[in-house]
Amino acid sequence: MTTPVVSIAYHSGYGHTAVLAEAVRDGAADAGATVHLIKVDEITDAQWELLDASDAIVFGSPTYMGTASGAFHQFAEATSKRWFTDAWLDKLAAGFTNSGSKSGDKLHTLQFFQTLAGQHGMTWVNLGLKPGWNSSEASENDLNRLGFFSGAGAQTHTDQGPEGVHKADVATAEHLGRRVAATARTFAAGKAAV
Repeated sequence: MTTPVVSIAYHSGYGHTAVLAEAVRDGAADAGATVHLIKVDEITDAQWELLDASDAIVFGSPTYMGTASGAFHQFAEATSKRWFTDAWLDKLAAGFTNSGSKSGDKLHTLQFFQTLAGQHGMTWVNLGLKPGWNSSEASENDLNRLGFFSGAGAQTHTDQGPEGVHKADVATAEHLGRRVAATARTFAAGKAAV
């Protein structure tokens, strides 16, 4: 059985999203994947090649003003070189984001990632969790406490640094990493059987 390769292409303005990227990495590695963390605002030619060779790419960005950060948008635009050659066709994709507000229009950022993945012909991996913290017996410590389905959403108070990223959001990001790695393994097995 081959080891899936998962790359996490992310931007983090103040360190909060980096905490989530590391959690996605830990979850994917725990599920047996080889994982690469790639800061999109510092990307090198060698890292572009790592993305091209990956089975799955997980996109991550803070949500600023209702969408992904400017640095992530620059990266997304630069992926057009991959689009012309179908370099990412049939890879898996997933995403995560953080903002200061409970909603903060994070869904728009996740949808931006989904559209980017769709333009590349990638297959989107959703969070695969029911929403947490939505009944009187639930807790803010539940997985998926913010109730996102398309990816991992996190909320961190704007007056806190990276240490303030909610532990349940970190655990949700780890879950996403495990799910992406497991899905990549399943896809690889399916391709081998054909």
